[in-house]
Amino acid sequence: MEPRDLNDVVGRLLGPAGPEIGCDACFEELDRYVELEVAGEDADAAVPGLRAHLDGCPACAEDHDSLHALVKSEQQFPGRHRTE
Repeated sequence: MEPRDLNDVVGRLLGPAGPEIGCDACFEELDRYVELEVAGEDADAAVPGLRAHLDGCPACAEDHDSLHALVKSEQQFPGRHRTE
């Protein structure tokens, strides 16, 4: 095992050093967090603990990545995802 891999495993076992929110709170705040990220704002300061949760929760990280891609795409191509 590479030292980097070992550090990743140990980090996941120990959990985040700072505050972390749970999946329910992540779900509640994810839209706002992604909108802040895409706007270039400091989403981590606005929603403390969400980044730590995303780093340790693959399911929420997948939701984040999908939503981030959608919002970024909508920003680049307005109206593209509308079904009106």
